Amino acid sequence: MRLVATVLLLLVLVPGTATATTTTDPVPPPTGTDVDYQLGGAADPPDHVGIVVRDHTDAPVPGRYNVCYVNGFQTQPDARRFWLQRRDLLLSDDGGLVVDEAWGEWLLDIRTSARRDRLARIVGRWIGGCSRDGFDAVELDNLDSFSRSRGLVRARHARAFARLLTAAAHRSGLAVAQKNWAEWDGSSAGFDFAIAEECGRYDECGSYVASYGDHVLVVEYRARDFARTCAAYGDRLAVVLRDRDLTPDGVREWC
Repeated sequence: MRLVATVLLLLVLVPGTATATTTTDPVPPPTGTDVDYQLGGAADPPDHVGIVVRDHTDAPVPGRYNVCYVNGFQTQPDARRFWLQRRDLLLSDDGGLVVDEAWGEWLLDIRTSARRDRLARIVGRWIGGCSRDGFDAVELDNLDSFSRSRGLVRARHARAFARLLTAAAHRSGLAVAQKNWAEWDGSSAGFDFAIAEECGRYDECGSYVASYGDHVLVVEYRARDFARTCAAYGDRLAVVLRDRDLTPDGVREWC
């Protein structure tokens, strides 16, 4: 029995043995190429685009670096039935669900450790699906949803939940993008890069660059903001101008 135990211990500890496991650090998006932001529907990217962001329900593009969109902190409008069956995980105030009015999305209730664990298992399944489908990274949207929670959710709750989700992504071999909340350096919670919507418009690009260097993907929706961002960061960041609905045949311009 002692010999068997010794052999089993060696199999675990010695590199190259049958049961040894290896881990690979997630790889952030490449620099020196362009990005296409395709959440409104898939389209064939031009040859100069090396990074494509698509919804987790769409397929990745062969031969490109693919980022998978997951709404990590709020609900998708087309998933109302799914979440109503788990209503206790949705944030409520005076009996009514708290809604992000801009998008018609319910906020997830991440205020307790128990709820965060349950929600992380749900979102983690979507993240795992991104990995199985062949994506290289995941974008977790609405990190700043606490700012729309009527004061019910705190920043510390968002940071704690973010750590659970980045850990789930890394276990699946995916890099993770911080989306929103430029004031916080999300690299402390495990984020590997940033996707910055309208950082030129709101003068936030520098904050993301301070956290992630050149690993920042920028999406602008107004031509004047796009021009401003290109002038300031176009020589080092991937910047794309898109129509706000992100339609497959909509506006696309690059620096």
